[in-house]
Amino acid sequence: MALIVQKYGGTSVGSIEKIGKVADKVCALAKSGDQVVVAVSAMSGETNRLLALASEMSEKPHSRELDVIISTGEQVTIALLTMALLDRGCDARSYTGTQIKMLTDSTHGKARIREVQCEAMREDLDAGRVVVVAGFQGVDEHGRITTLGRGGSDTTAVAIAAALKADECQIYTDVDGVYTTDPRVEPKARKLDHITFEEMLEMASLGSKVLQIRSVEFAGKYNVPLRVLHSFEEGSGTLIALEDDKVEQALISGIAFNRDEAQLTMAGVPDQPGVASKILGPITNANIEIDMIVQNVGADGCTDFTFTVHRNDYEVAHELLKKTSVELGAKAVIGDDKIVKISLVGVGMRSHAGIANTMFQTLADENINIRMISTSEIKVSVVVDEKYLELGVRSLHEAFGLDSDGQLSSLAG
Repeated sequence: MALIVQKYGGTSVGSIEKIGKVADKVCALAKSGDQVVVAVSAMSGETNRLLALASEMSEKPHSRELDVIISTGEQVTIALLTMALLDRGCDARSYTGTQIKMLTDSTHGKARIREVQCEAMREDLDAGRVVVVAGFQGVDEHGRITTLGRGGSDTTAVAIAAALKADECQIYTDVDGVYTTDPRVEPKARKLDHITFEEMLEMASLGSKVLQIRSVEFAGKYNVPLRVLHSFEEGSGTLIALEDDKVEQALISGIAFNRDEAQLTMAGVPDQPGVASKILGPITNANIEIDMIVQNVGADGCTDFTFTVHRNDYEVAHELLKKTSVELGAKAVIGDDKIVKISLVGVGMRSHAGIANTMFQTLADENINIRMISTSEIKVSVVVDEKYLELGVRSLHEAFGLDSDGQLSSLAG
């Protein structure tokens, strides 16, 4: 007998018919002898409808009350799914985040989980019931309803799996697993049977939308095996777990990309201590996240300082940089919001040289100029012109043999 935690997102429970199909799947698993906990999102579109109601009532809805209203979407889903399970002869009980005591901090809209109290869930599981839990929500120490922010239902499921020491946490979504890259960009993309927490975390942070970063972080921290599966198609999906020393890791597991990048350069900055802080200080004080940073070697007492931000923050960051450039006596501020970041990810990079060079040569062969480079132990990222995104991803996918199970052995030296 295994203890399985499953999570179904909004598209998976978007209608009565779909909730019925989820109930069929859950019921079959429970009747096979496994213990099952199900975390669900609000029905597709419901959270947006509730947010629209709040905006209609108030120009700036209070964050506490906003959490109260948007948390009701998941409450509807848990009740409907539990009804469907009971009608199928599968004993079940639903719980809100408050009822199971998904204890969080008091940051409304993006609360962090502190503790999951398992007593009620364990009693139900031991009694042979399916436990249905509202994702995305919790309660703070004062009894106030909180929500976990984007991807909160994934995080709910992983937190419950960690607390219950589940055998596996299964994330059901509208894709059948994690692919070597986005199949919409490269039709030859291949579904991965397994990937490490580290690789998935890198891919999520670099633009992959399959799983939210917080849920992967949580799973990695508490070693909760995650499996990504399609809600309504059969298949083994992709297992995300610790690195297995017994399995020889592929050189590259996947290619991630991010279309939401913008680049800013302050040219002709005095090359002296403290300048970087003066340039980036106003940007970070405006709550703008900075991604990649490159500073050129100084010449004639001056240097060029380049960094990237999210495209939505480009205009504000550009204006702030212009003001700072006047104060520092820089020669110019140059901006470009028509760039993308392409990244290779793979734990195999730790033990194989030549990967970065192969990446650079592949792009050069396609006449794609690299603007910026960033590396870590298991990733290499480059910034290129937006128009080269598809060509860059496809050429790299082919160069590293990602459309087949085998990869280039010539990189091993």
